[in-house]
Amino acid sequence: MKTLVRMGTAAVVATLALAPAAANPLDETLDPPHELASVLPTPLPDPFYVPPPGFETRSPGTVLASRAVELPSPVPVRSIEMLIRSTDARDEAVPVVATLMVPEHPWRDDGPRPLVSYNIPVDSLGNTCSPSQQLRNGVNADQLSIGVLLTRGYAVIVPDHQGPRQAYAAGRMGGHAVLDSVRAAVHSGIAALRPDSPIVLSGYSGGAIATGWAAQLAPAYAPELSLTGALLGGVPADYAALRPSMDGKFGAAGIFLAAALGLARQYPELLTLLDDNGWRVAHAFRDLCVLGVAALGILASLRVEDLTTVPDPTALPLVRKILADNRLGETAPAAPIFVYHGVDEVYVPYAQARALYTDWCGHGANVALRPLPGEHIAVGALAIPASAEWIDAMFAGTLVPPGCSIADH
Repeated sequence: MKTLVRMGTAAVVATLALAPAAANPLDETLDPPHELASVLPTPLPDPFYVPPPGFETRSPGTVLASRAVELPSPVPVRSIEMLIRSTDARDEAVPVVATLMVPEHPWRDDGPRPLVSYNIPVDSLGNTCSPSQQLRNGVNADQLSIGVLLTRGYAVIVPDHQGPRQAYAAGRMGGHAVLDSVRAAVHSGIAALRPDSPIVLSGYSGGAIATGWAAQLAPAYAPELSLTGALLGGVPADYAALRPSMDGKFGAAGIFLAAALGLARQYPELLTLLDDNGWRVAHAFRDLCVLGVAALGILASLRVEDLTTVPDPTALPLVRKILADNRLGETAPAAPIFVYHGVDEVYVPYAQARALYTDWCGHGANVALRPLPGEHIAVGALAIPASAEWIDAMFAGTLVPPGCSIADH
């Protein structure tokens, strides 16, 4: 009861009001189950998402199932959903879904058709929020940017990079999912896509987490891929450093809490730190999409520490290790990297991008940092028309100068 009072009536009411209806909502509210299975996303009623028995023995990037889908596009495309064998953050085999779109008109230049891994910012905890679901339903805001890439003749792969647990913010899970989706695409047998197809990775915000980790993991995990470069925008590179700007803050509290719960799905030992209200919120969040979790950050400024059995969970060695394991910048990507970030960011401060740039450069990476005027949403909108030009330049080898550089904004 003491914790319930500390959270505040508005916070509890907002959380429960935004939650999808549970089978027995009163029981879950009064006596929430304290087990991982009870806070994982509700499975989709579609057998396509279920991997075949023994899939764990297949190589990462193996296509386990595929089907044609119809997606809105400004040009005629062949669209395929693929169920792919991938690897989670703890090197366990998991299935991931990716959507491949290939223009039907022939590639205009010599060599294989280039491929862009467009990593959508999911920032959600529910299975209905995944890119494969939203693209098929025609409700994803990134379809405009994807359409521009398709008109340029590029093939586009869109992975459900949070994995089957929707482990939002789990960096290695996202990086593996991106790389295995790319592997599946270039080995798909579709005309003009080949194993040596040039590849650019691109992502903003939550999509930049998966993009940055894919670029950083590629030299060891998927060295055979022909990565031309990666574009990262508004990247949350260090979760520990985000606590002062997001935890309990108006407009950001829900996203920060969703990231904490997403990490707990990949690292279930974090769930042992939750008190009863923490479990209540985890149940309420289990199927929410980004608008729901963001709304909670506006209606109620929940803090992560208000939902735990310890006053400062980030002081625990257990938590510190998980945060360190999900901090970008510890090793260098082999491919050129273009990082863009708003200098007026409030929730994901520009210092995040500057620190990542410094870390990667210190390890010998080839990185260009582009500071841009504006905050998170404004810079994301600004990047919609610019990103296609940046991707053109990345494929041409002209976007990132040798060494490390910071451009004027």
